Amino acid sequence: MPQRKPEPRRAARTRLAAILTALVATVAAAAFSVVALPTAAQAASAPAGGGIYTLVPGASGKCIGVAGSSTSSGALLTQAACASGSIFQEWKVVAGGGKYDLVNVGSGMCIDVPGASTTSGTQLQQWGCGAAQSNQLWSFTASSATAGKYEVVNASSAECVSDQGGSTAGNNPIVQETCSDVARMQIAFNLVGGTTGSGTQPCDIYAAGGTSCVAAYSTTRAMYSAYSGNLYQVRRASDSTTLNIGVLSTGGYADAAAQDTFCAGTTCVITEIYDQSGRGNNLTQAPPGAFSGPASGGYDNLANATAAPAIAGGHEVYGVYIVPGDGYRDNSTSGIATGDEPEGMYAVVDGTHYDNGCCFDFGNAETNSHDDGNGTMEAIYFGDDGNYTQGAGAGPWVMGDLENGMYAGNVKGSDPNDPTIDDRFTTAVIKGEANQWAIRAGNAQSGSLSTYYSGVRPDVNTSGYNPMQKQGAVILGTGGDNSISGSGTFYEGVMTSGYPSDATENAVQADIVAAGYAP
Repeated sequence: MPQRKPEPRRAARTRLAAILTALVATVAAAAFSVVALPTAAQAASAPAGGGIYTLVPGASGKCIGVAGSSTSSGALLTQAACASGSIFQEWKVVAGGGKYDLVNVGSGMCIDVPGASTTSGTQLQQWGCGAAQSNQLWSFTASSATAGKYEVVNASSAECVSDQGGSTAGNNPIVQETCSDVARMQIAFNLVGGTTGSGTQPCDIYAAGGTSCVAAYSTTRAMYSAYSGNLYQVRRASDSTTLNIGVLSTGGYADAAAQDTFCAGTTCVITEIYDQSGRGNNLTQAPPGAFSGPASGGYDNLANATAAPAIAGGHEVYGVYIVPGDGYRDNSTSGIATGDEPEGMYAVVDGTHYDNGCCFDFGNAETNSHDDGNGTMEAIYFGDDGNYTQGAGAGPWVMGDLENGMYAGNVKGSDPNDPTIDDRFTTAVIKGEANQWAIRAGNAQSGSLSTYYSGVRPDVNTSGYNPMQKQGAVILGTGGDNSISGSGTFYEGVMTSGYPSDATENAVQADIVAAGYAP
């Protein structure tokens, strides 16, 4: 998009101690339709990390849930008749500290022993998830008396989850008791969601849905469960030496400690963001285009490597903090959609860091860094530039930069269906195919995606948007013509071959939430 003068607006950034708020998406089993899954009515499953289950004590046959469907810390656990699709009766098994957190899908909070009590009969509660917090960690011991059921043992108290008194009544308290292999402590794990036994990272999920990643970027974590390579490269000012930053383990989080050590006593910039898809679509310093950047030769500046600290999965990580003048690009790509070919993309961004300058974009752009006309781009835009189209409220909005217009729907002007969204961590989604495109978004720390637009291409009495004329470059932080007045922070994002289903994107959102982003 053409360059406009920015008016920066950035919210104050906060830094929490090493506590992971392990939130999980509000998704029903249908959101995981990209893989074959058992239903709640089928036989109990062996609990495994990544699975979403109902927990059913053998004595009652009822489901363990959060009283009153509360989202507050301290809400007590009770049992009630199992209700299909009741997210406050669904629990995600999340590996942590060699044991497991049990995270409620509705609230995003963990099963917790109040005050780390060791007293038998203490009623269990939900509480905000902590990093390797022993009174929230559980192990599963197979029942020797009843096949397919498990004693659920707390790491701190060594007590077991129990239906108090073995009651069959609704609203009966769920407590901890001295472990015994009896019916009230024999818990069935009935799988209702998740993708256990296979890769569950975003690009694994897209592949399962038939829309494989053709570009995958993150400075925080792996986009594939089997990825063990480098995420990005930094360069320090003191001696211009570079260092590749990889993952702590296969499919894991960034080794930010290596960056901290390397950059100690000096400053560092991010020189390259590696494409995890294997197609080599790496993002490097953007070259000059219709607009020149402030660096030597008209190139854009590189982002400060330490300006966007965050937590993911309980680990320190860094995002890509873009200010006006910064930008990354690959004009010679492999596999990125061209012409009117279908594609999808998402990005996790900081919803409090934005401006109304053009353009903080991520996605498909021109290969010559110039404005080649309507429809030669298809990228996520995040900000409050309402010069072309604007959503409801004051912004920021998730919109599509389709060249010569950031659109919230199919018309120029105001679109009340595209709301202001400024969650600290925001998931933004754009996808397009022949005369069809969509905008979706949600809170990257909790809940599901909402669809703000799904319909035909923009109709602004001009040609070019149907059919599209995409060229297949990849940009981050700039407009297609290298407009460099945008601001924003990028944590992860991918681009796909093919138009992803809503169900596939919902499953990706569930994985993003489970990744546990926190300030």
